[in-house]
Amino acid sequence: MTPRAILCPRCRQLIGSDESVCSWCGTPRAASWWRLVNWSRGAFGGDWLLGAIVTLNVLYFALSLLVGMGAGGSVISPGQGSLFLLGATGTYPIDHYGRIWSLLSANYLHSGIIHLIFNLMALRQIGPLTAGEYGNSRTFVIYTLGGVCGYVVSYLAGVPFTIGASAAVCALIGAMLHYGRSRGGAYGEAIYRSVGGWVVGLFLFGLVFPGINNWGHGGGIAGGYLLGMLIGYGDRRKENLFHHILAVVCAVVTIAALIRGALSAFVG
Repeated sequence: MTPRAILCPRCRQLIGSDESVCSWCGTPRAASWWRLVNWSRGAFGGDWLLGAIVTLNVLYFALSLLVGMGAGGSVISPGQGSLFLLGATGTYPIDHYGRIWSLLSANYLHSGIIHLIFNLMALRQIGPLTAGEYGNSRTFVIYTLGGVCGYVVSYLAGVPFTIGASAAVCALIGAMLHYGRSRGGAYGEAIYRSVGGWVVGLFLFGLVFPGINNWGHGGGIAGGYLLGMLIGYGDRRKENLFHHILAVVCAVVTIAALIRGALSAFVG
């Protein structure tokens, strides 16, 4: 009897009749109950990594508001003084103060609550898809190093002061662009068209609204695409020890950069 198309028991996406596992999250068609329970459900499809990234962004934003109370900020916006102390990046912090570490910390800073919500909503859309195809370790590597790539391009373009998770989120978009083009087939083409729509939307958004760091967005997309090519995705190459070690290194240097920013704000 030919299997019929069903909804994935974990992510609720459609599993085609010719697929033995879900193309979105990798769950087998006949997944055991313990696998589904072990992968806890939640706002981010049960992905603890994305939950951790969101939590870190929210906590660092709360810290920026706290610091901003004494540096010209408000209850919804930390102000530039606070953002500079905690690790905003750009030509000004790097050239005048040698803050190379800000290329990492800037990915966790936001100018206000709307800025934060917008980036987290974007992460909510693209993050689970990337984690499903690349795995958690590679997704975090792409998020971290792709965000740095975005801000390096922004620095080279002469942007003096910039922050936000959008460069890192754009890196995930770039990685999924590579995935869709490389995988091919109906599913790959659908992914490529869908994610391509994000790129067009970001471009138009940057043209309409002032103050958008288009260099950071473009650099993040390019960096994510290249990283996707270099480290591979699940259909072509399974996650291995190297990917896990690289993810741990990215986590350590990220935490170190955020601690450095906090010390700069409170100690000087």
